[in-house]
Amino acid sequence: MPDKLDFYEKVYQVVRQIPKGKVTSYGAIARAIGSAKSSRTVGYAMNACLKTDHSIPAHRVVNRNGVLTGKHHFPSLTAMQERLEAEGHLIKDDVIINFKDVFWDPFHEY
Repeated sequence: MPDKLDFYEKVYQVVRQIPKGKVTSYGAIARAIGSAKSSRTVGYAMNACLKTDHSIPAHRVVNRNGVLTGKHHFPSLTAMQERLEAEGHLIKDDVIINFKDVFWDPFHEY
């Protein structure tokens, strides 16, 4: 269990650094913490924090194509999109429209 908690905390440290108005992906976070093949586990960490620590901006983490794949874990199906739109993102059919322009790469910027 301690290894899992350590991994999750590394993920949360990165997610806390995502600037407002930017987003990143599960895979980018995994690469940034030295676990490139663990993007699914990054997703598990995001799901867990939604139940325990609402200060972590989990809404800023999407899949590698800018799709809001984690939306089902938020309090409502629209909560993730609403939080992103409040930060200026344009979203259509659960996809961030200008994903490449707003992508934050923690491997280079963290």
